[in-house]
Amino acid sequence: MTRYVIRRLLYGILILIGVNLLTFVLFFAVNTPDDMARLSIGGQRVSQSAIEKWKTERGYDKPLFFNEQAAGAQQWTDTIFFARSVPLLRFDFGFSDEGRDIGHEIGQRMGPSLALALPTFFLGLFACVAFALLLVFFKGTRLDFAGVVVCVVLLSISGLFYIIAGQWLFAKVLRWVPYSGYVDGWGSLRFLVLPVLVAVLSRLGAESRFYRTLFLEEAGKDYVRTARAKGLSERVVLFRHILRNALLPILTGTVSAIPLLFMGSLISESFFGIPGLGSYTIDAINAQDFSIVRAMVFLGSALYIVGLILADISYTLADPRVRFE
Repeated sequence: MTRYVIRRLLYGILILIGVNLLTFVLFFAVNTPDDMARLSIGGQRVSQSAIEKWKTERGYDKPLFFNEQAAGAQQWTDTIFFARSVPLLRFDFGFSDEGRDIGHEIGQRMGPSLALALPTFFLGLFACVAFALLLVFFKGTRLDFAGVVVCVVLLSISGLFYIIAGQWLFAKVLRWVPYSGYVDGWGSLRFLVLPVLVAVLSRLGAESRFYRTLFLEEAGKDYVRTARAKGLSERVVLFRHILRNALLPILTGTVSAIPLLFMGSLISESFFGIPGLGSYTIDAINAQDFSIVRAMVFLGSALYIVGLILADISYTLADPRVRFE
């Protein structure tokens, strides 16, 4: 297991290097430093002197990869890539194009993102698994049929509809919760109730239907029929046998999604005014601040790789028969 984890970490480092290089190439293939300066200053009618001043202040006046005017190792180090992208490999996010410390802002915004994502993750997982088990318990009945119809209806509706409808019903009509906003401390609960409820409801249809299919597949196997033949109750068969043996595909989706919790939700945080990493990324895209966007893409890739490794490790905990050579 130790050798396997080390090997996966080495693979992950190579992937991060590739992602870092590819992201840099894509960003500067679309926008040159001159284009970035025009977008930041505000339009096409900008003097060349103003563009050069903006580039010099932010370190974009250097060559991208290779500096022919430098000597020795500085030909490679005195470049935009070495100054802007190489530090990301040691998780030094540097400064934004507006001069703000990206690492400090990530640390400040991670709290609101986790405050929204953690309840959404655990409550959503519990609700989806419980609803799927309920449908399997009443398999072939009208309740099962009605539940499947509800799942199909829920997964057919756009996530934006849940947000807009939730704000209209609970914030405008009933006035139970505020439209949007966020405060530190326990006062944030009243701002988080609605986005958490909307997020759980929006994922209920697709995930419950998927889990129901997994549980039904397990319910038709020989060991389940043997357990029932021994006289075990349906509740025991459902929880001790079917649920336990269906954990591997569930873990694949849940554990690998844990890193996404730290990145926040782009749509929910923007609509509900939560100052998390999701809204931070959207604001950076709107402001054309490519330093922040590159940092968030790199951070998301790193967390996703860690999540996949955690998913592989969790397989051995759920099923002792799984071994890695």
